[in-house]
Amino acid sequence: MSTSWFQKTFTLPSKSRGSYLITDHVESSLPEIKDYKVGILNLFIQHTSCALSLNENWDSDVREDMSDALDRIAPEDRKGNLYRHSAEGLDDMPVRSKSYTFPT
Repeated sequence: MSTSWFQKTFTLPSKSRGSYLITDHVESSLPEIKDYKVGILNLFIQHTSCALSLNENWDSDVREDMSDALDRIAPEDRKGNLYRHSAEGLDDMPVRSKSYTFPT
């Protein structure tokens, strides 16, 4: 058995707030992974307002329920009363708080 690896940078399309499946985009951006039968994929997100979550894909309600649960954990702050950090906009801190809950 031989050992090999590769590294590649790709960009996910910008989307509005929510939970999205990225499997198809990852596979199309990394056609090299089809050559591997066993391996590990490491994804590095270069922005703090994004997070990766591993979850089931059978029922799309799971993504909606997760978004609703995260909104209860870190609610939006349209009046600027909940969070100290607002230099990057009132929507920045809730997003950061939500991304911290997924240590993947």
